[in-house]
Amino acid sequence: MHYLYIIYSTRLDRYYIGACKDILQRLRRHNSQHRGFTGKADDWHLVYHEAITSKTAAMAREREIKSWKSRRMVENLIAGT
Repeated sequence: MHYLYIIYSTRLDRYYIGACKDILQRLRRHNSQHRGFTGKADDWHLVYHEAITSKTAAMAREREIKSWKSRRMVENLIAGT
């Protein structure tokens, strides 16, 4: 099983959209000090996820949501509306 996930940082007031096989391990890596977008904060928390059967499908769903380029649409997805 693979997952599409959305995490949120209160400090940055930003969302990050990704896909992975192990959400907990991936969230720990996002909150560790590293280079890259999520390395700018250490308060990322999971706000949404979808279980998807294949890696290819999870990555396609990630690209679909990122293509929206709309915070409002992402927040509507999280809220379930």
